[in-house]
Amino acid sequence: MEEIRISPDYNWFRSTVPLKKIIVDDDDSKVWSLYDAGPKSIRCPIIFLPPVSGTAEVFFQQVLALTGWGYRVISLQYPVYWDLLEFCDGFRKLLDHLQLDKVHLFGASLGGFLAQKFAEHTHKSPRVHSLILCNSFSDTSIFNQTLTANSFWLMPAFMLKKIVLGNFAKGPVDSKMADAIDFMVDRLESLNQGELASRLTLNCQNSYVEPHKIKDLAVTIMDVFDQSALSHEAKEEMYKLYPNARRAHLKTGGNFPYLCRSAEVNLYIQIHLRQFHGTRYAAINSDMVSAEELEVQKSHLVNSANDQ
Repeated sequence: MEEIRISPDYNWFRSTVPLKKIIVDDDDSKVWSLYDAGPKSIRCPIIFLPPVSGTAEVFFQQVLALTGWGYRVISLQYPVYWDLLEFCDGFRKLLDHLQLDKVHLFGASLGGFLAQKFAEHTHKSPRVHSLILCNSFSDTSIFNQTLTANSFWLMPAFMLKKIVLGNFAKGPVDSKMADAIDFMVDRLESLNQGELASRLTLNCQNSYVEPHKIKDLAVTIMDVFDQSALSHEAKEEMYKLYPNARRAHLKTGGNFPYLCRSAEVNLYIQIHLRQFHGTRYAAINSDMVSAEELEVQKSHLVNSANDQ
């Protein structure tokens, strides 16, 4: 099976981290699926949001590595939501259910767009402390599908899968990227018509991020220099939107660098989260951070406060 080819760690992940199912809406057909790993004493974990084709499993390499370093990590899969307000309301209820006040969000493609919209939606009573946006976008009009967005719900599953597969890399790729694509195709096959249609609707219905509402967030933009579903213009728009963001560039990695370039991606996530060590928004157990590093972080925080 593709799952074994991509990494022997996947079977280990499936056997050691339990999948939880949580309902927070009045409609009990709306089920959040998630993996919650690492120390539960951490109140500001990092949460991973998948792309259109993804499930909670696609971030298994991040869950294993980051929890090994002492972080609390949640990787989730959305229920069927047809509009952004409904998604934001459901996600807020999920955080309430998990008793999480603020969180760090890592979003891939659609997941990154939803992360930005949720941060924007909750800006008056912030629930997001920082963002890592991987191969993501800020305006759905880049896909030129806003007119068809309202008809995805009518399409059969095979047609929706064909639309999604059209964005997967074509042509020669290295073996790790080929395995990542196989894995994502397998995940795509596990999604039903409603899940796919609703995600494509969120991905394409007319909407854009309002940056003035989230300008104070710490942001890292992660993207690849090789072929991905994102155009050069979409990437440039992200840089303009977040001029102070850290940039994490990967030479290669295609659409799914968190699978095929996991070591690099995990390192960039660690670098992003390190700025919060020693604060109440640390996603890591303080016992796993050296005294020297905590001292450096505290002096950095003091200097930042003095500069303001």
